[in-house]
Amino acid sequence: MRRINGTALVIAALVATVGALAFPVWSYADRSGTGPANLAAGTVNTRWGPLSASDRDLIVRVRLAGLWELPAGQQAIERAPTKAIKEAGDHLIVGHTDLDKRVRIIAAQLGVELPNQPNEQQQGWLDELTAAQGKDYERKFANLLRSAHGKIFPAIGAVRNSTRNTLVRQLASDANQTVLDHITVLEKTGEVDFDAIANDTAAGATASPTGPPPPTVGSSPASAPPAVPSGDVDVSSSPSPAAPGEVNTGRPDPTGDPAGEVG
Repeated sequence: MRRINGTALVIAALVATVGALAFPVWSYADRSGTGPANLAAGTVNTRWGPLSASDRDLIVRVRLAGLWELPAGQQAIERAPTKAIKEAGDHLIVGHTDLDKRVRIIAAQLGVELPNQPNEQQQGWLDELTAAQGKDYERKFANLLRSAHGKIFPAIGAVRNSTRNTLVRQLASDANQTVLDHITVLEKTGEVDFDAIANDTAAGATASPTGPPPPTVGSSPASAPPAVPSGDVDVSSSPSPAAPGEVNTGRPDPTGDPAGEVG
């Protein structure tokens, strides 16, 4: 009898040990501070898929962008210092009028509250543009807006990649087109300071740069062969819907009431 009880105790101890080792693995995703736990904590379910905190942040940021970039574009057209600045202002107005309608429809569907005024930093940028004159105005207009678009560009891509909500995914796709169009037209003004943008980006980086080694001065690398499919393949799509250096933002108008559900 003692032998049986001893064996049972050993087996019980082994089971308890294995359970203790396995429990942290099973419960890791639910522990506070982990990625899955943080995602779940800020997520609500909707009929269009889970809506995360980063999804809601993008919705608000798209709305905020229009609240200051649209009046900045209007100011550029009214001042019209050059044809290129006027064209950039035109694109800002058209793009953000379209995006604003889309984001208001989506926010109403998802129950996300939107701001109605630019934030303090954005209002400061508008005040800075209003106070500038002549060439200083042209430089500030191009660089303030180019910098702002450049910073939201990767954020849009991150949400487009990770969102599980179909409405947010479509908004991210639309915003991506519009932001790239605005970046392109702002750069065409010839006033963008790319050195300042590069230095600002580098100042915020924490990791060492990576990539292939720098080229050797005075030598040319071997020509790379073209990347093509093997054999005959029937294809029908085009590499880009617009001419090189242009962004096609043409898309159907959004449908629905920005104050309520889409019909």
